[in-house]
Amino acid sequence: MSTAPAARATRAPTTPPPLAPPLPGLLTLSATAFTAVLTELLPAGLLPRMGTGLGVSEGRIGFLVTLYAGASFLSAIPLTALLRGLPRRGVLVGALTGLALADAVTALSSSYVLTCAARLLAGAMGGTLWAMLAGYGARLVPPERRGRAIATVLAGITAALSLGVPLGTALADAVGWRPAFAALAVLALLLTGCALRYVPDFPGEPGSGRLPLRRIAVLPGLRPVLSVTLLLLLGHQAMYTFLVPFAAHRGFGRAGAVLFVFGASTVAGIWLAGLLADRRPRAALLTALALIAVVLAALGAAGRAPVVLLAAVALWGVAFGGAPTLIQTALVDVSGPEHADVATALQATVYNVGISAGSLVGGVVLEGAGAGALPWTSLPLVIGAAAVVWTGRKRAFPVRRGMR
Repeated sequence: MSTAPAARATRAPTTPPPLAPPLPGLLTLSATAFTAVLTELLPAGLLPRMGTGLGVSEGRIGFLVTLYAGASFLSAIPLTALLRGLPRRGVLVGALTGLALADAVTALSSSYVLTCAARLLAGAMGGTLWAMLAGYGARLVPPERRGRAIATVLAGITAALSLGVPLGTALADAVGWRPAFAALAVLALLLTGCALRYVPDFPGEPGSGRLPLRRIAVLPGLRPVLSVTLLLLLGHQAMYTFLVPFAAHRGFGRAGAVLFVFGASTVAGIWLAGLLADRRPRAALLTALALIAVVLAALGAAGRAPVVLLAAVALWGVAFGGAPTLIQTALVDVSGPEHADVATALQATVYNVGISAGSLVGGVVLEGAGAGALPWTSLPLVIGAAAVVWTGRKRAFPVRRGMR
């Protein structure tokens, strides 16, 4: 009996294998976000071509974007709750495989009904991915680097909006819309290989320690984060959806230039958020919201001057480009990475409500009071978001991370 301890003492200590450098994994997650956004929005740039190919009107092709968004909105919470006990990498690979299948069917389909079914599948896979990407990225790094990791993942969204959609439309112009969707299917399949190689696996939540959905929804600090998300999206979307008619109302008819300035500026916002999210997240978010408020006031008061209009839109892009990363970092800090998938699914639902309701409010204001009233409609909502951040310093938005 006395030899057992000696044997154990001489046994070489076991150490966990070193983790792979996180950057390839983070870039894989970022490219996944890029692919999901491009899958969602590409039909909007291909209305005439897809309409001709499927024998339907452009309006019915536009409905394909709505189908994706609706499926993503409706599936995010139930699918996340259903899959939360499974290993995370398996869920990621499964969702990417489903996205690849949906894009492949879209590329090959000659039936509008079959294409609609493929879009529903793509939307469900997209909803699953949105719920897990930021939390997954946060788990790849130590807590003190969480904000930068989330910024890297979310940069894929900005890249898709500013570069992916124009490039995808140009590819469709050159070789046709079907090869464009086929390329997306190939990209999703390649990303499954990258996920298996570069993204570490994490276990799902064990059944015994799994918090019910309703308890995650009432975690301290979560509701202020969701409130900021809703107020910001309402204010932003009411104005941004109708930015082109607003610019025309102010005498600036070059819509492409206005949208390009905004899109390019969001890249700078993502970069700045990555630098600040791990240091002064509350101050950075308050600054971003204050900038958006100043921009809206400037657009409302002096937007007829082209220099003011373009400068304001550029500042707006920088501020709004960084805000989602800062809010998402606060969400993961409040929920903890282990509950981030469910919390992000709740946020994705709020996000979609903000987008749709904001666009509706903006449309009503545009039809009733005119384009000039849009900035003044959005301004109180953004100020409300800043007020929630200001009053949420104890739970949701501490002065420094880790001070909750």
